[in-house]
Amino acid sequence: MTTMKAKPAGTPPKTAAKKGVAEGEKATNRASDAREDAGAEAEKAKKTAAQHEAKQDSAAGAQSAQGAEAGEAAQNAEAADAQSAQEEEPDAKYMRLAADFQNYKRRVEKEKSEVYAYANEKFAVDLLGVLDNFERALEAQGDAAAQEEGFVKGMELIFRQLQDILQKNGVEEIQSLGEEFDPAIHNAVMMEATEAHESGKVSAVLNKGYRLRDRVIRPAMVKVAQ
Repeated sequence: MTTMKAKPAGTPPKTAAKKGVAEGEKATNRASDAREDAGAEAEKAKKTAAQHEAKQDSAAGAQSAQGAEAGEAAQNAEAADAQSAQEEEPDAKYMRLAADFQNYKRRVEKEKSEVYAYANEKFAVDLLGVLDNFERALEAQGDAAAQEEGFVKGMELIFRQLQDILQKNGVEEIQSLGEEFDPAIHNAVMMEATEAHESGKVSAVLNKGYRLRDRVIRPAMVKVAQ
């Protein structure tokens, strides 16, 4: 007769303990995963918020930059308008000055022409008196023999009068006889052997020279001693 072993009733205590430990570990793992997921979500939310804030800051900065650029553009436009006005004003002044200068030049040229045209008026008036005396002398010549002495005196008077007029107008005779030859005031036409003057000195004056103030207007035509 075969004897049947009876099966133990219920779960042994060791198996139940192991199962409880496993279930606790699973719960712990799920809680840990949940915490990690929550941390990841929080980090993601923080990143999203930071990105959003950065975008807002960027947009605000762009708007501020656009505003600054617009203000700067307006200031530049005002400065350009002011500069243009300032440039136009000197141009207008320059045009007026140029016109005034042209008028001044024309006036001066006219005055110079008149001065040149009538510069010798006083000199000519003074010479008219000499001309009158020459005419009187010629009219009084008549009987040359009887009037010879008076005629000569009349010519001497006219000559002195003409010399006075020339001196009064700055014309002077160049003293040359016996002076050292100077090519600036003398025109030597010949040289002569003479004991009356030293070599290189003017020995004779063929035609007197004259200067107007400091300018030689006619050099003296002279002979020079060898």
